[in-house]
Amino acid sequence: MKRISLIIALLMLTVGISVASTRVLVLTIDDDISAQAWRNTSRALEAFNTASPAYDMLVLRLNTYGGEVDMADSIRTALMRQHKPTMAFIDHNAASAGALISLACDTIIMSTSATIGAASVVSGSGEIMPPKYQSYWSSIMRSTAMAHGKYIPEGDSVARWRRNPDIAADMVNPERAISLTAVEAVDCGMADGVANSIVEALARIDVPEPELTYYEPSTSDSLLGFLASAAVRAILITLIIGGIYMEMHTPGLGFAAAVAIVAAVLYFLPVVITGALASWVIICFILGVVLLVLEIFVVPGFGVTGISGICCIIASLLGVMLNPGQFAGSVWSAVVTLVVGIILAIALVWWLISRHGPRWVNRVIALEHEQKAEDGYIGVDTAPAELLGATGIAHTDLRPSGKVEIDGQFYDATSTGEFIVAGTTVVVVRYEAAQIYVRKV
Repeated sequence: MKRISLIIALLMLTVGISVASTRVLVLTIDDDISAQAWRNTSRALEAFNTASPAYDMLVLRLNTYGGEVDMADSIRTALMRQHKPTMAFIDHNAASAGALISLACDTIIMSTSATIGAASVVSGSGEIMPPKYQSYWSSIMRSTAMAHGKYIPEGDSVARWRRNPDIAADMVNPERAISLTAVEAVDCGMADGVANSIVEALARIDVPEPELTYYEPSTSDSLLGFLASAAVRAILITLIIGGIYMEMHTPGLGFAAAVAIVAAVLYFLPVVITGALASWVIICFILGVVLLVLEIFVVPGFGVTGISGICCIIASLLGVMLNPGQFAGSVWSAVVTLVVGIILAIALVWWLISRHGPRWVNRVIALEHEQKAEDGYIGVDTAPAELLGATGIAHTDLRPSGKVEIDGQFYDATSTGEFIVAGTTVVVVRYEAAQIYVRKV
């Protein structure tokens, strides 16, 4: 009986092993390569390497026209450090930064309508960057292709590059900017096959029955990636700088300060959570705020303290977007984002304080209230100005000030120079600074 049970158990184990499927994690990148794409990739790789039971393979489903080169380089580096197989399935497009990410994978499978290439470096406005940027990016593309090594084709004795580094470099060359269709990419060795689905693509590399799991970024990851995008950063810079300017021109701490504080928290939040915030950046920002507070409440006028504070804040805002050793083209992109944010802040402030802006803003920064006596406001009585030329009697001695009586009313008065004895007839000769001046008749 025990022998029969053992045989049945062995048969069940054998069947279980034979039908065991390959666990595959699928990460979809179907937008611009940005901080959000990098965060999603890093979190997906973390799940890929720590899941239990373990994943056997990672598939990147790509449909992107490119994006930020420093984020693409970070994704490339992370992929090339993986010890498990990785595959890029190019669903539609893998242009520019997407081409680099594809080359970083062990295997590239393309759909029949997909293209890869056109990796020239451009600025945020779409202009071709100078040759030194193209040369550096070309070397990155070339080294990524060469990292896959060489192989000797069957029936041949000459080793060939698995990914042609010359073709990879020519994808960057602005004069050529090579782009390849699926068939062309397979013919020149830049892709390993053509398929119309991930399952079909896996079957081409002998993974017939994969168990697919699609990585879904968490809500917090999506929010942090959204806050780290260039467009959102430009808007937050606008609110920070605009709020600080408006607060400097309004009494006390109010709505403008609250807007600037909330925008600053959202601006720094992604890099604080990811631990990528350099200490000098936060120190520079705090120093800038302190200098501006001193300028507003302590130092009269606007001078070195205020200018230094603004420069410190701008430097910290730029520092958030820069990482040590990042590609020079991304430095340019960060500067453009900062400049756009400053320009938008100037435009926003101009609109708020103009006659086209909201009325409540003008009521805060401009004096529009009438100070009425019935509300407790005390003004200067200008009625004595009408007494010029009138005569009266000195009610007290004027030495030189005292009181005079004119038409039965008593007024404070000042002698124009000589001592005037009480009871002397006087005449009003001048009214100045709410005071009447008299002399003897």
